[in-house]
Amino acid sequence: GVTRLLLTRIPFFKEIIVSSFSCDSCSWSNTEIQSAGRIQEQGVRYTLAVTSRQDMNREVVKTDCASARIPELDFEIPAFSQKGVLTTIEGIIDRAVAGLEQDQPTRRATDKEVARKIDEFIAKLRQLKEVNSPFTFILDDPSGNSFVENPQAPQRDEALVVTHYRRSPQQSALLGLEVDVRPPDAAEDLRDEVLQFNTNCPECNAPASTNMKLVQIPHFKEVIIMATNCDSCGHRTNEVKSGGAIEAQGTRITLRITDPSDMTRDLLKSETCSVEIPELEFELGMGALGGKFTTLEGLLKDIRDLVEKNPFTLGDSSTPSRAGKLQEFIGKLQEVKGKAQAHFIMDDPAGNSYLQNVYAPEEDPELSVQRYERTFEQNEELGLNDMRTEGYEPEAASGR
Repeated sequence: GVTRLLLTRIPFFKEIIVSSFSCDSCSWSNTEIQSAGRIQEQGVRYTLAVTSRQDMNREVVKTDCASARIPELDFEIPAFSQKGVLTTIEGIIDRAVAGLEQDQPTRRATDKEVARKIDEFIAKLRQLKEVNSPFTFILDDPSGNSFVENPQAPQRDEALVVTHYRRSPQQSALLGLEVDVRPPDAAEDLRDEVLQFNTNCPECNAPASTNMKLVQIPHFKEVIIMATNCDSCGHRTNEVKSGGAIEAQGTRITLRITDPSDMTRDLLKSETCSVEIPELEFELGMGALGGKFTTLEGLLKDIRDLVEKNPFTLGDSSTPSRAGKLQEFIGKLQEVKGKAQAHFIMDDPAGNSYLQNVYAPEEDPELSVQRYERTFEQNEELGLNDMRTEGYEPEAASGR
C-alpha cells in the first residue's frame, strides 16, 4: 500500500499532520492525524450543545489521548482507544457505531441478550444524528491538541464552551511527561510519611519514640495512628485519633455476624465509642481500650485480654462465682469468633467510628448505620455544651 502525509493548518487552531493509507489489492483505506506541535501547557475540554443538523457537520480534531463523551447516553470513548482522526461530530458517532457493530454477529451467536442491548444502544446513537432532541458532546484532551470547530470564528460561539485546565499527575504520566515533584516540606507530603517524635515510656518512663501516620480510610475519613515502642522494657502501645471534627450527629453501627469472614472486617473504634454484644449481655463503655484501628477479630481479642488480665476479675481477689461467669463469657466470645451468630453494635456519639462495608459502594445487607441527635448528657460528656466556636471574640475583647 501507499501512505501519504500532508502537513496542513486548521484555521484558528494549529498545524497537524494528516496521514492517509490505501491498498490497491483489497481497497482498504485509513486516515489518521497527528499533532505537528508539542504538548500544550494545559489540557483542554470542549463542551458543545448540539441542537441542529449543522452542528453535526462541525470539524473535530480528536487526538489518540482525547476522550469523547455524550452524558445523555452515558456514553464515552476512552482515551487511547482510537487513533487520532480529523472528522466531524457525525463522523465520531459513525466510528462508534462501526466499532460496536464489528463483533455483533459473534455476540448474537454466543450471548443474544448482550447483543440485543448493544443493538438498542446503536439505535440510540443513530437517532442522535437526526438531532430530534438536543444533546451534549464533550471532548477532553489532556495534551491540549484536540479541537472542535467554531463556525462563527473569530466571534464567540454561544453553544461551545472551551475550558483549559491543569493536568493531574496521572494525566501527565499517561502522556509520558515528567511529573513535577513538590518540595519535601509541602503539607500534602505529610500523608505519605511516618512522623516520629520523642516521648517517655508510660510503663518505665525511659526515653522512647512515638510514630505517627495519617491514614485515609476508604469511604470514611482521615485518622491518625500513633504507636509507641520502648526498647528498655519492651512495652508497646498503639492508639488511633480521629483526623476530623466531631460530627453533627452520633453514629450507631450494627453488624449481624453470620460468617467467620466477618472477623476480617476493618473497624475504627474511637475513644468515645462504646461496644455492645446483646447475645452475650456484654457492654464496653466509652474510653475503654482507647481508640483502635484493627479488625473485628482483633477487637474481640483485645476484649478477651482485658477480661483475662484484670486482677480484680480473675485474680486472687476474685470470687469463684464471678470467675466461673467470666470463664463462661470468654468461652461464648470464642464461639462468636468461630461460628455462633451475634450482633455487634458500635455506638459513637461523636460519629467518628467506622466498620468496613465489604460491599462498598453498594449497601451491605448485614450492616446498618443509624445517625441520631445527641442528648444533652452526651454533649456534656463530649464538652460541647460549653464550647463556643462563634461570637466569642467580641465578648472577650469587651471583657478586657
